[in-house]
Amino acid sequence: MSSYKAALYPGDGIGLEVTREGVKSVQAALGKVGKKMEFKEFDWGFRYWKQNGSVVPDDYLEILKDYEVVYLGALGNPADVPDHIAVAPLLQMRQSFDQYVNLRPARLWPGVDSPLKDKAPGDIDLVVVRENSEGEYFNSGALFKEGQEGETSIHTAIHTRMGIERILDYGFDLARQRSKQLTLATKSNALKHTMVMWDRILAEKAEQNKDIRVNKFHIDALCMNFVLRPEDYDVVVATNLFGDILSDLAGAIVGSLGVSPGGNLNPTKKYPSLFEPVHGSAPDIAGQGKANPIAAILTAGMMLDFMGEGEAAGLIERAVLENLTAAEVRTPDLGGSASTSGVGDDIAARIEEF
Repeated sequence: MSSYKAALYPGDGIGLEVTREGVKSVQAALGKVGKKMEFKEFDWGFRYWKQNGSVVPDDYLEILKDYEVVYLGALGNPADVPDHIAVAPLLQMRQSFDQYVNLRPARLWPGVDSPLKDKAPGDIDLVVVRENSEGEYFNSGALFKEGQEGETSIHTAIHTRMGIERILDYGFDLARQRSKQLTLATKSNALKHTMVMWDRILAEKAEQNKDIRVNKFHIDALCMNFVLRPEDYDVVVATNLFGDILSDLAGAIVGSLGVSPGGNLNPTKKYPSLFEPVHGSAPDIAGQGKANPIAAILTAGMMLDFMGEGEAAGLIERAVLENLTAAEVRTPDLGGSASTSGVGDDIAARIEEF
């Protein structure tokens, strides 16, 4: 039996609960195709902080570099650890492992109600392709005279031609597999250097990909259109900050961040790729069995697909579709009363029955 190895980084809050259900689905799906996955769990995050005063060991990147994939739950425990410290490993992994594609699909599933009027399953099916290695989240800046009257902060966004070209190339390739439509989130009317550069490189790439319909919208107008006309969009390419905003908004319009998966990809596979649901650690419900594990389960499916196990990934998606369509075993965010493990068990059982 073929076997894979993955690093399991549950993290904080509900991350520990939802990744447990994702692991169940992975093992069930791979078992159906005669394979298995060995997960090596790391207790990093708040648990590690309590014992060591840091959220990860100094050599954590060296530990992870030999894994093909990292399966992450969620990071953050703001009551005890400041968020900029808790999530620092996530940003460091994205940059150190050159995970330049952040892929966040948003789909309105059967059995899930959108907060938008008259939207039915199939009306919303888009994916945000977020540049993940530079831009506004690159750690370039400083804080001067902290706590004093003249306190000043500077944070500089860094955009490179290479970074823009490769994320657009990925977006065009993805659009070619879907509806052959690509939209850029820009703000070139105000950001006269960075976003004008994005616009210009988009125009160059459009000339090389004439089979793809290309348009662009300023980020404020695009946020408005996500609410008014989400069915108009398919592949949306954005900077690090704009992509972060759009993917959370996309999760909201499809009914719940609890059904929104995500991946941080190094398409070359030279370094590990990291897979995480879009939602956060939700400390207010952590440990109560209320968290929706479907985003984490779909994220696990994305991970398998990236690893070349498309058949197993398809089994997970099919089981999630059946669970949501049946609308019987669901967590409180979707109007049900089932527990996190109850939903995970139902999806794993459906996979076993296929």
